[in-house]
Amino acid sequence: MSKFDPKIVDGVLAHMNDDHNDDSLLIARAFGRPEATVSVMKDLDGTGGVWTVTDPSGTSDLFVAWSQTITERPEIRREVVVLYDEACRRLGVEPRPH
Repeated sequence: MSKFDPKIVDGVLAHMNDDHNDDSLLIARAFGRPEATVSVMKDLDGTGGVWTVTDPSGTSDLFVAWSQTITERPEIRREVVVLYDEACRRLGVEPRPH
């Protein structure tokens, strides 16, 4: 499991949770929690991201694997975009340009 520096993780989490709430909700709905009403990115490492998701059954964590193992900071953005695009495809939502 590849760990990132805590400052990098904190920065990514702040960005995702401040600027991309809707993307996190799409990811949660597409990757196992279709009735999600809230999704907050909680953690990440080289294998994937973790979101705390709320739906009618309650609140729990959802792990979603990246398309490949990553080790470098720029790869995090790429992998989040891959998840977002796949979530849009699965849910029939038109993705916004990147």
